[in-house]
Amino acid sequence: MRIPRIFTEAPLTAGATAPLDESAAQHVGRVLRMQPGQQLQLFNGDGQDYPATIAEVSKKQVSVTVGTPTPNALESPLRIVVGQTLSKGDRMDYAIQKSVEMGVTEIVPLVSERCDVRLKGDREDKRLRHWQSVAISAAEQCGRAVVPVISPVMTLPQWFEHSQSCDLRLVLHHRTEQSLASISRPQAVALMIGPEGGLSADEIAAAEHSGFLPVALGPRVLRTETAPVAAIALCQWLWGDIGS
Repeated sequence: MRIPRIFTEAPLTAGATAPLDESAAQHVGRVLRMQPGQQLQLFNGDGQDYPATIAEVSKKQVSVTVGTPTPNALESPLRIVVGQTLSKGDRMDYAIQKSVEMGVTEIVPLVSERCDVRLKGDREDKRLRHWQSVAISAAEQCGRAVVPVISPVMTLPQWFEHSQSCDLRLVLHHRTEQSLASISRPQAVALMIGPEGGLSADEIAAAEHSGFLPVALGPRVLRTETAPVAAIALCQWLWGDIGS
């Protein structure tokens, strides 16, 4: 039987018996219906895996005994920050889920001229919590011990400022002939992804003025949820941990 891999926000200390946080306890106790004595693999985002044994299960709480942690070696040496323009339906969920599986470090939801989603106040907070949950589930599934950050929604000027920590910044669109293969290896890369209708000429020009290089991923136009997956895969192949 496959040992479930569970994220918890609770502190984890080798040899200690402690309760899981509410979300993890509900998943273990009510969804998986696990019992005392069964094994778990826990992580809390610090980059380590914690083997654990269920000590107690009740209606409100699941307690575990934590074993000796081991470093998780699945994080890419390449830091990747994706600026993903908001999209409707489950497209944003898909982009986040697959980006996490591909090794992204941070995802920044963006609003742009042709963006057809507007979030404010409680609605924005609710979506951010949902997207962080999507990222957690994806990290559990793919074996990562670090959960990528879902940052607050940003305007493009805010994104231009936020992404300056990356030594390579790319704006993806199909109206350029420059490819990733011609670029030298970076330490950190920021990828700017437009909405379903694409970035406007003014937005692309503003990105280039802020230091972004225009890059095409190939001759075909990709959907907004496909572009980050393709871009991250290429970045990982050229500069990260795919094919190494």
